[in-house]
Amino acid sequence: MESTRRDKKLRTSRSYGSFFVYAIILAALLSASCTQIEPPKNEPFFAATAPPRVQELRWSNGKTPKSIDPAKAAAAPETDLVRAVFEGLTEIDSKTLKEIPAVAEKWSSSEDFKIWTFQLRKDARWSNGKRVTAADFVTSWKRLLDLGDKTAHRELFRNIAGMHEKTAEGLVPIESVDFGHISSVVNPQPHNNPTNTNSALKFKLQDPAPTVTKPVAETQPAPKQETAKIEPKVEKFGVEATSDVTLVVTLVRPDKDFAKLVANPIFRPVYGDAAAFETDPLGTNTVTNGPFKLVSVAKDGIVLDRADHYWNKAVVSLDHVRFVPKDTADAALDAYKKGEIDAVTNSDFEPLALKVLSPYEDFRQTTHSALNFYEVNATTAPFNDRRIREALAISIDRERVTDGELDGATQPAMSFLPLGEQKHSKLALDIDRAKQLLELAGYPNGENFPKIRLVVNRNDIQQRVARSVARMWKQNLNLETEILVKDSAEMESVRAAGAYDIIRRGVVLPTVDESVSLAAIFGIRKLPEIPAVLPKEPGAKDAASPTPTPLAVMRTKTEGGPSDESILPVDPNAVVVPPTETAFTEQDAIYELNAIPLYFPTSYSLVKPYVKGFEINGLDAPTLKDISIDSTWQPKAAKAE
Repeated sequence: MESTRRDKKLRTSRSYGSFFVYAIILAALLSASCTQIEPPKNEPFFAATAPPRVQELRWSNGKTPKSIDPAKAAAAPETDLVRAVFEGLTEIDSKTLKEIPAVAEKWSSSEDFKIWTFQLRKDARWSNGKRVTAADFVTSWKRLLDLGDKTAHRELFRNIAGMHEKTAEGLVPIESVDFGHISSVVNPQPHNNPTNTNSALKFKLQDPAPTVTKPVAETQPAPKQETAKIEPKVEKFGVEATSDVTLVVTLVRPDKDFAKLVANPIFRPVYGDAAAFETDPLGTNTVTNGPFKLVSVAKDGIVLDRADHYWNKAVVSLDHVRFVPKDTADAALDAYKKGEIDAVTNSDFEPLALKVLSPYEDFRQTTHSALNFYEVNATTAPFNDRRIREALAISIDRERVTDGELDGATQPAMSFLPLGEQKHSKLALDIDRAKQLLELAGYPNGENFPKIRLVVNRNDIQQRVARSVARMWKQNLNLETEILVKDSAEMESVRAAGAYDIIRRGVVLPTVDESVSLAAIFGIRKLPEIPAVLPKEPGAKDAASPTPTPLAVMRTKTEGGPSDESILPVDPNAVVVPPTETAFTEQDAIYELNAIPLYFPTSYSLVKPYVKGFEINGLDAPTLKDISIDSTWQPKAAKAE
């Protein structure tokens, strides 16, 4: 996969713009002259201009948006605009990243998290005065499927029944959609296994189901069976309005975070058939349902006003929002310094600029919801041995990579999900354990281990990272690495052909939904086909058969994980119960290690101190209805060092 747009922030440039050169020279001259007159002072803000007297936010979040169509909002600035003028079933709290009510005032799910029911508030209105109903969501979500490739983040709705890829024959079942391969676990080591027994069952059941061999005398030719003709299954669309205020959504697979998922901009409803977006993508007459409405579009910016129709308008403080487009980070910084704008986001600051800005209180940096990682080809030896994958993962000093090769502008990834708690110390550097695992796998001190084919895209940053990791594998494990550099267009074909041992990938995760984010990294998992009951040993009596016992219960556990030998039932007469469909979790991903997380990109922003409630988070999604301008704000006196 191509590098994420966040990698652009890390590139080294020979010229950082006259603005920064001038600022640094000026600061040096002033510092030298002031030293002779009075003690130097520490300015707390990069630009502490006077606050405006009106409730207006002037926000530079990139170039001019191309559309306010929720279905096509892939990233800022479009997503910022869509969040302002449209409202979905839920919102994400900017501080906590928890789901909160929006058009839906409450919701519930079935016990297996596959059927979700949303109760819409009766006072939700479109800007033309009409009620927002459950049917509006049904038509809007059907439109996502109909738009095909034009829809942003199609992976977000693939788990909704009936919302899979369309072909000439109809809908492709979700089980056949390939987002990547997940291989079976070979020779797992109990020392580093999760304690979740159900997860352990799921891992082991990916291997072929065990068979019980009967004596030759008992063996009889199996009778021929006619194969029944399987009719293609017509899947019902899983989004239904059972009343004006009740929306029922059926999922293919369990998702405990579905209420968080539907806060994403693409799930926001549009009015009618949305034909207006095709003729006027930024139409000021577009019917919307959010806290703000679009009132003007010009070359110098887009203006929103507080919406009179919004059901919760009493909590909205801002009267106006002005999106001020800037083509470069230098231009945005210059406008911010002059007091022409109040906030800067979605700008690719250069490394030198970051060093200049980092001391100031109005400069903010946040771990971005994206991941750079190495995918392991776990279908071929020796990488199909989990011990090998763990040894490679824990022999990487991620802090050295982020500080040395990436100028400290990223965060070491000790897990797969950037917005969760970084508590998976099992991925921390542990050279001794890595050597032990390599020896247990049959490669003491790296002897006879094949040269690792590491494929990276033709990007200076990724090549530097690859060379650094290769040096660590050589120094720590005595393993040789061949770095294969490919053009971005070639990367996916190499991955599809499996012509790699390890390949660099990067993904942007536009949601805090755990299962959807993991599917973007690893793909959708299939449950194995295993027999419901193992054959019984000769002479076994049905009446004496034990009570059916789930295979997970029959496992023996060592240090919190399943033993290798415990795949076979303790009692040969025991009934094996097929696994129930459970969500694939980050803990599962840490156990399998079919990929090696490296680092999380970082987002940067500048926000004036008089702007209250402008919360920058990993999704780069501040909530405008929570923002206000403190017109009484005054800067504190500078403190002498």
